[in-house]
Amino acid sequence: MGYELRVVRQSPLAFAELAKAIAPAGFGLRRSEGGSEEIVAGHAGATHTVARWRGQLIGEPGSDWQVAQLLRLSAALGARLVGEDGEVYGLRDGVIEVETGGSVVEIGKFDEIIDAGPAAWSP
Repeated sequence: MGYELRVVRQSPLAFAELAKAIAPAGFGLRRSEGGSEEIVAGHAGATHTVARWRGQLIGEPGSDWQVAQLLRLSAALGARLVGEDGEVYGLRDGVIEVETGGSVVEIGKFDEIIDAGPAAWSP
């Protein structure tokens, strides 16, 4: 299990609401081999898992592309993207940022990250 990012809203998110909101935002829904629901996005003819439904949306990104997709999903649901340590991910002027402890770190340009696709982070 990797580092988790959660899609957080003030009001709880019901699965039916999630299912209704994701298609217009360009996401799909599929059942994993383990039986859980996954939110997926496409790139270069393949589908990639963005988040899993576990009573809430949880992502375990392995690339900046997945972080960008989680941000896009959060926006579609009127939610925030929050890390395990309380950091908040956001988008300002087309750049993905992470705010933690009063400091802000830029990850990169949203459009460039989306175009680059889900290349895994190097260890």
